[in-house]
Amino acid sequence: MKDIKMKRCTWSFQSKLMLHYHDHEWGVPQHEDLKLFEMLCLQSAQAGLNWQIILEKRENYRKAFDFFVPEKIVNYKVKKIEELLHDRGIIRNRLKIESIIHNAGIFLKISEEFGTFNDYVWSFVDYKPIQNSWQSEKEIPGETPLSKKISKDMKNRGFKFIGSKIIYAFMQATGIVNDHVISCFRYEQCKKLQ
Repeated sequence: MKDIKMKRCTWSFQSKLMLHYHDHEWGVPQHEDLKLFEMLCLQSAQAGLNWQIILEKRENYRKAFDFFVPEKIVNYKVKKIEELLHDRGIIRNRLKIESIIHNAGIFLKISEEFGTFNDYVWSFVDYKPIQNSWQSEKEIPGETPLSKKISKDMKNRGFKFIGSKIIYAFMQATGIVNDHVISCFRYEQCKKLQ
């Protein structure tokens, strides 16, 4: 692990898991469709909860949801939903579980229409990450006009559980926006990535 004394976004110090996530994933531009779908599902599962809880359950989510392969998830039937509702390794919220299954179908439709989901979602930023330059974490918004626009478009296409705050967290997580504060050692590193 990198020197703990390095400057970081303060939220990363909540746990070793959060520190690792901050140092290796958050803000890194992601272009793999399966990874994008996974993060979309996890961000919607997080609604109303702390991200730490989702990170702790991520491996369980991957196993429970066939490693987020949408072609498999879209075919889940009532029996599978009941299994998921009894799985202590995930958030057992029926609406969240059913939205992942529903959204898998919409994800596949968008992927077919645009070639990839990556092409769809990155088109909103002309395929280049937004580079913010926050001095303090207090400046970082929970949503933006762009996250509202993407959320609206996704809802119009049929997605569920995709509010503008969920979309902004998704954008941060997948590097569509670089929201590391400028004093964080990851800010410049992520800024160089496309």
